[in-house]
Amino acid sequence: MAEIGIGIVGGGYMGKAHAVAFGAVAAVFDTALRPRLEMVCATSQASAERYRATYGFARATDDWRVLVDDPRVEAIVIASPQDTHRDIALAAFAAGKPVLCEKPLAETPDHAREMVAAAKAAGVANMVGFNYAKTPATQYARKLVADGRIGQVTSFRGEMTEDFFADPNDPGTWRAQGDANGCMGDLAPHPINCAQALMGPIEALFARVETVHPMRGGVEVTNDDQAYLTLRFASGINGSLFISRVATGRKMGYAYDIYGTGGAIRFDGEDQNTLWLYTAEGPEAERGFRKILTGPAHPDYLPFCQGPGHGTGYQDQIIIEAKDFLTAIHTGDPVWPTFEEGLRVNQVVAAALASSRSETWVNIADF
Repeated sequence: MAEIGIGIVGGGYMGKAHAVAFGAVAAVFDTALRPRLEMVCATSQASAERYRATYGFARATDDWRVLVDDPRVEAIVIASPQDTHRDIALAAFAAGKPVLCEKPLAETPDHAREMVAAAKAAGVANMVGFNYAKTPATQYARKLVADGRIGQVTSFRGEMTEDFFADPNDPGTWRAQGDANGCMGDLAPHPINCAQALMGPIEALFARVETVHPMRGGVEVTNDDQAYLTLRFASGINGSLFISRVATGRKMGYAYDIYGTGGAIRFDGEDQNTLWLYTAEGPEAERGFRKILTGPAHPDYLPFCQGPGHGTGYQDQIIIEAKDFLTAIHTGDPVWPTFEEGLRVNQVVAAALASSRSETWVNIADF
């Protein structure tokens, strides 16, 4: 088994998740490439050393350029703020190193285009961290749609709803400042990726993006709290997305409903191991949504557990992501979602913000 040295830029919430994932992925999936936690980078040497000792890295640095240039770092995970993504990715590709970048790919579509072009020129593996689409249930939902199990799809409704910013009396933290930390910069990329994973590319949209609480703890809020998007997919199908960080009572509302001529699918991330399937079959009196508990028969479940219904969790999504990244490196074949999907998500976010400002329908291709 070949080893591969992993360097992670960022040691916080997502940096830890990726470190744990790459520490476990070889045992879970018996990957051909065996990750070695080679180097971690943080904003200070003291923080980097703390992450090194806690997560099990061999070395630490406070300069991402040192990490990228190090010959023992052979693949790079970018888990730092989005305003750093472009420079790190471009340097990594120039060095011929594969990159797994956290979402959103870039600050703007133009930056994302630069990153896509650099990835293509380098000819190395590239992926974006849309982990929620990696659950066994959503992977199976994609298969059901692709196989025509619910007939011809007629509509889609999705959401990403949480309530971590629902109380206007909470302190005005860093989340209240800067576009990158608003609802469209933070939450929206996930449901947009979900919609396109299940339904194909979004062609046009109409959006309303709003700040619900203009003040928090005496601090002015300079970014958005929630958004409503009406969608038209390239297939001609219509859909919608609701995205909110002030949806009181919701904790992990990564959810969708897909309707077709022969059935329907429902999913809610607060119960990530359950998929609901309706098929227009049999006597009308016996029809209804059927609860499917994920198990060994569903994608990427069996390596974690042999028992149906025992379930997978958030960290397992990141381990699946790590497996896919290593597979892309080992085989040389792209594994979804690549940087091109990250660019498409960036385009949709930019289009939604422009639509909200102009109060008009906009075409994604214009962004």
